[in-house]
Amino acid sequence: MLQHKTKRCNNAKVAVLGAAGGIGQPLSLLLKNSPLVSQLTLYDIAHTPGVAADLSHIETRAQVTGHIGPDQLGAALKGCEVVVIPAGVPRKPGMTRDDLFNTNASIVATLTDACARNCPEAMLCIISNPVNSTVPIASEVLKKHGVYNPNRVFGVTTLDIVRANTFVAELKGLDPARVNVPVVGGHAGKTIIPLISQCTPKVEFPVDTLTALTGRIQEAGTEVVKAKAGAGSATLSMAYAGARFTFSLLDAMNGKEGVVECSFVRSEETECKYFSTPLLLGKHGIEKNLGLGKLSAFEEKLVADAMGELKGSIKKGEDFVLNMK
Repeated sequence: MLQHKTKRCNNAKVAVLGAAGGIGQPLSLLLKNSPLVSQLTLYDIAHTPGVAADLSHIETRAQVTGHIGPDQLGAALKGCEVVVIPAGVPRKPGMTRDDLFNTNASIVATLTDACARNCPEAMLCIISNPVNSTVPIASEVLKKHGVYNPNRVFGVTTLDIVRANTFVAELKGLDPARVNVPVVGGHAGKTIIPLISQCTPKVEFPVDTLTALTGRIQEAGTEVVKAKAGAGSATLSMAYAGARFTFSLLDAMNGKEGVVECSFVRSEETECKYFSTPLLLGKHGIEKNLGLGKLSAFEEKLVADAMGELKGSIKKGEDFVLNMK
C-alpha cells in the first residue's frame, strides 16, 4: 500500500489557476520542468490554450492541458492533488497589497469554491494577494462546503524567505543557496518578520544594519513594483518561490522526510488565527507546526507590532465570506 501511494504521488496532478498571468506563466514553466509532476492543468479566463500548447512541446513528461473560462474550471481541477493559485490583479506603484482586496477576494472565493466541489482533498497553495486575507477567505469557503482541512491550505510566503536569504547572503558574501532565514508572521509590510537570529549559517549584524535589512525584506515587493514602473509586480521571483514551495510539498507527499517550509496557515502558535512559521511537511500536508523558536528581543517587538494589522486582515477575509451572496 505504501509503495503504491508513493508511486501515485510521484505522478502528481497539479493545477495552476491563473496560469496565463505574469506569475502563472513562469510558474507553469517551472512546474513543467519538474519530474515530480505528471499532469499539469492550466486554467485562466483567457490565453490558456496557447500557454498550454507552448509548454506541451517541452521534452519533459508532464502532460499539459489548457482550460479557459468558468465552464472549463471543473475539468481543470478534477483529480488534482495540488492546486496553486496565482490568479488576480498585480500591484501598481503606490498600491498596498490590501488595495487588491476587492478584486482578488472574489477571485479566490470563486476558485476555492470550485476546488471544494472538484478536488476537496487537494493541497491548496495560495499566492494571490493580500495573502493575509485570501487564506482566511479560502478556509471559510471550504468550511461552507464541509471539506476544510487546515493541514492542506497554505499561504505561499516563500518569496519572503527567498529574498531574506538573498539579501543576507549579499551582505555577508555567502552563497545564497546555503543561507536559510525563517520568515514568520504574514505576507505584507510589517507583518513580514525575518528571524535573522535563527539564520543558518549563524550571522550577526549591528542594530542599524539589522533594522535596514529587516525593512528591506519587508518592503522588497514594493522595490520591484517601483522598478517595474507600472508594468506589474514581482512575477519571476514569485514564480520561482511558488515552484520551490510546490516542489517541497510534492517531495513531502512522496514520503521525503524532514521537509520544512514556512507558510501562512491556520495556527495556534500565537494569538492570531493564522500565522506563518516553519512547518514540517508530510504526506497529508502539515505534519507538525515547528513554531516560532527562540526570538531575539528585536524580533519579539516585530511580532508584537504585527499583531494588530494581521488580525485585521484575517477578519477582513473572514467577513468577506460571511457577507457573500
